[in-house]
Amino acid sequence: MGRPAVDEATLKGEDHVQASTEFPQSKELSSAEHWHHMSMQLLRPELQDSAGRFHMPTLNAFGQAFRAYDAPDGERQAGVEDLYRANHIHQTFAFGQAMREKHLQFNKGLMSIWECCELLNECVDDSDPDLEEPQIQHLLQTAEAIRLDHPDDEWFHLVGLIHDLGKVLLHPLFGAEPQYAVVGDTFPVGCAFDPAIVHAELFQENPDSQNSKFSTKLGIYEENCGLDKVFMSWGHDEYMYQVMKKNNTTLPPAALFVIRYHSFYAMHQAGAYKHLMNDSDHESFRWLERFNKFDLYSKSKVCVDVEAVKPYYQSLIQKVQSPQTSSLFYKTISHDFTQSLPVNFSASSRNF
Repeated sequence: MGRPAVDEATLKGEDHVQASTEFPQSKELSSAEHWHHMSMQLLRPELQDSAGRFHMPTLNAFGQAFRAYDAPDGERQAGVEDLYRANHIHQTFAFGQAMREKHLQFNKGLMSIWECCELLNECVDDSDPDLEEPQIQHLLQTAEAIRLDHPDDEWFHLVGLIHDLGKVLLHPLFGAEPQYAVVGDTFPVGCAFDPAIVHAELFQENPDSQNSKFSTKLGIYEENCGLDKVFMSWGHDEYMYQVMKKNNTTLPPAALFVIRYHSFYAMHQAGAYKHLMNDSDHESFRWLERFNKFDLYSKSKVCVDVEAVKPYYQSLIQKVQSPQTSSLFYKTISHDFTQSLPVNFSASSRNF
């Protein structure tokens, strides 16, 4: 599979979404010189065009096409296929319901955003054929790429930073869920598996494939019902979306849509399942297309200097952080997502 079909008109960024929380603009931070000096400061030079905007490379860090799951000489292909085999066997409608019951209690502790990012320094996504770096690098590479093309959309920078934080489910403090239950492309359950899903041939062993209730185009859903009414395969996207909702996020609806569906490649690459979308989904989809450009094509073996960019991202978090809340974020669940994150580790465990 090659480069996703992205409508270039949606990537120019002329219109902006305004979050309900104000992000005061700093004259120093919004100067073009400063943005271009800080953004992508250690990534490959070819990821910027002559105007300093983000440029989509044609090959990944291994010299191959992006998302080339069927490449026989892919450096990570065997492991990636094994991951998807397990994913496509285990990700049933019943499995997703059980994981929601297990992980959406939000009653075991709290963690700050940056602490959560640092925890991902111990996690590598086995489903990704384009990257083998720790996940904190992917978060920063994505966010820094967004800053190049959207210097004034600070909410979008924050989305880049947090979009994959749900992958902490891989960490032992969260129960060390298997990779097939956390990463990989997501897809609707409760209806037929579309051929556009990566390694769709591996669904043959999924019990839902033999269930007549789930094996039609619409399955248990109605035409244009809206994706909010559709159950997706369980993973980090859904977990992070639910964390945001639980904390009454002040980020705009487009941010929630991007985080919830950024791994839904069958839809935003191949156009599958659009018969389930409603008008609101189509409106937010424009931002998902933009985000996909940065999420996929910013991946690099050259790492971002975490300490160099940390002050900027901490400043974004600080702008919407209540001064009344303890820096440990441990006593109470905040009303604001950007203040703290409830996470599934024991309250008796160490506080990060």
